[in-house]
This record gives sequence, C-alpha cells and structure tokens, in this order.
Amino acid sequence: MLLPAAGFAQNVTEQEKKKRQIEQEIEFLDTQLASTLKKKSANTNDLNFIRRKITNRKKLLAQIESEIKTINLEMLRKEFEINRLKGSLGELKREYSKLIYTAYKNRDQSAWLMYVLASENLNQSYRRWAYFKEFNRSMQNRASQIKKTADQIDSEVNALEKMKMSSLKAQDQKSREFKKLQNDELGAKRTITQLTQKEKDVRKQLDAKRREVERLNREIERIMAEAVKEKKSVDYKESAADRQLSDKFELNRGKLPWPVKRGAVVEEFGQHNHPVFKNIKLPFNNGVNIATDLNAEVFAVFDGVVKQVLVMPGYNQCVLIQHGNFYTFYCKLDKIKVKAGSKVKTGDSLGTLAAADEKSSVIHFQLWNGMTKQNPESWISR
Repeated sequence: MLLPAAGFAQNVTEQEKKKRQIEQEIEFLDTQLASTLKKKSANTNDLNFIRRKITNRKKLLAQIESEIKTINLEMLRKEFEINRLKGSLGELKREYSKLIYTAYKNRDQSAWLMYVLASENLNQSYRRWAYFKEFNRSMQNRASQIKKTADQIDSEVNALEKMKMSSLKAQDQKSREFKKLQNDELGAKRTITQLTQKEKDVRKQLDAKRREVERLNREIERIMAEAVKEKKSVDYKESAADRQLSDKFELNRGKLPWPVKRGAVVEEFGQHNHPVFKNIKLPFNNGVNIATDLNAEVFAVFDGVVKQVLVMPGYNQCVLIQHGNFYTFYCKLDKIKVKAGSKVKTGDSLGTLAAADEKSSVIHFQLWNGMTKQNPESWISR
C-alpha cells in the first residue's frame, strides 16, 4: 500500500500518457464521425468508428479508475507519513521543553562558569565545559529539527490536498466519460437499426469487399511464398546483415511506430463476424485497417528494403518492405515515393494515402514473419 513517492510519480506519469493516447484516438474518431453526421444514412464504417470509440471509452474509464486507485493509495501513504511526522514533532517539542526548562533554571551564566572553575582537576573542568557546549548544541539541533519537521508536515499536507483535488478531478472525468459512453452506445444502436433496414445493400457491398480481400490475400501469400522459396534454395546464403536486421526487428515487438502519424484501428486482425448481421463472417483480415487523416503520409515502421510495389483492385498501390525474415505491407496508397530495391529507414516516407471519403483515408497494414501472418497490434507501440 505504501508506494514510494518516486514510484507514485512515475506511475501517474505513465497513466497520464496512456490516457492521453486513448483521448487522442477518441478525438480523431469524433472528428471523423462529425463529418458523417450530415448524411441521412449510416454505413458500416460509421459503425466501426463508433464501436472503436466505445472500446476506447471503456479503456479510458479503466485507466481513470486505475489512476484514482493509485492516487487514493498515495493519499493513505501521505496521511500515514503526516501522522508519523506529527508524532515525531510532538516528541521533539517535549524534549525541547525539557531543555528550555533546564536552561531556565540555570540561566545565571556566572553560576555555570563557577561550576566549571570549581572542578577538582583539568580533566573534570574539560568534561563540564564539554557538557555545557553539548547542551547548547543539543538545544539548537532540537530547534532546527522542530522547524524542519513542521515544514515537512506543511509540505506533506499541501501535497495531500493536491492529491485530493486530483482524485476529485479524476472522479469527475470518470462520471463525464461514463455519460459519453452511454451516448456512444445509443449511437451504435441507432446505426445498427439503420443498417439492419438495408441488409440487401450491405450484403452486396460485403460480397464485393470479400472478393477484393481474397484477391489481395492470394497475391500477398504468393509473394511471401516466392520470398520464402528463394531463401530455401541451396544457392541462398543469408547475410549477416539480414540476420542482424531480423534480430533487431524481433527485439522491437511492441515498440514499432505506427505507419501513420495518428488514427484508429477500425478493422482488427483475424476472423470476425459482421457487427450487425452476426451470422455473416467477414473476410479474414491478414492485417489491420487504420483510419487516418485525408491523404495522410505513410511511414516505414522499420529499416528494410522495398521488395515490391504493386497495384491491387480496391487497395490502390501497395508497398512490400523486407526486414530480414520479416515483411511489412502497406496498402491503399495514392502516391508512392519509393521503388523496388529502395533502402528505407524507420520513419521514412513511403508516399500518401488515397481518399476513403471526403474527410479521411484508410491504410491496410500487414506484418509477416516468413509465411506466418502476425497481428500488427502486437508489434506496434500502442
């Protein structure tokens, strides 16, 4: 329960950082949804945005709850420390009172001097003089300790008051976010109702999307198979640089930057059912779809070599980058700045995204380890 002060500060800083990341994603989703409010009919993308916002809102509430618990635990520690300091201050004052009383009774300095001079020998005289000197120093030390302890109590009380304010502020934010969550859930229900009324159109759009996804998946799997086949040939020798790059990439699991500056994952990795028509399975997603700003710039997530640039129906232009045994795939670009064989560094611009609608773009991002597809959210830093 009694967390060290430095640990508390670090913990709160980390929690604030996570909160801010979630809040930024919610702000982005709000911006994207605001552009669709004028439309009379909702679409699946709207629902994906709302559902993602609900997920983030729940994460934010959990983060706020964690922050409140951390603050409350530190408040208990502060209260314990204040009580301990008050007890110490009381003891110091009692000891100081005794010293003051003794000094008062022996306030005649000439009597003290006579006491020293009346010593039987030089050794006794020195001991009596040392006693009076130590007595004087002891009084000064007690006075100094009393002031220092009183100042420390004031500091701890002020810190405690600030923590109480932080706790109240966090509880107020929790209440506001909970109300927003309820509104988001109502919005999701309204969107689901609208989509349910046009099931025929949704199914038609889904069939077209399924064909695009399956075509993309086949092409990427073909490219991956060729790359792996090349590495398995008897003539292939893995270079030390490639081995080192693979090792570095592996060490950066969970630390890779996003391929875009900001955005939100609106379609997750793997197999999922349709958010409205639960009996319909969506095409298997080999990566993630990240909604971002209109014509946003796309960046390499790690050092590597551009293996291929290709065009895919429904996915615009795509860039495949090799990082030793790992590969990253960036789709839905409108303009490309690199070509096959180009060496890239982490954060290098690959190009800009095509428009998904009037206000936003979407990047389809995949990550492979040889022939094994990976969940990009396990690798990127948030």
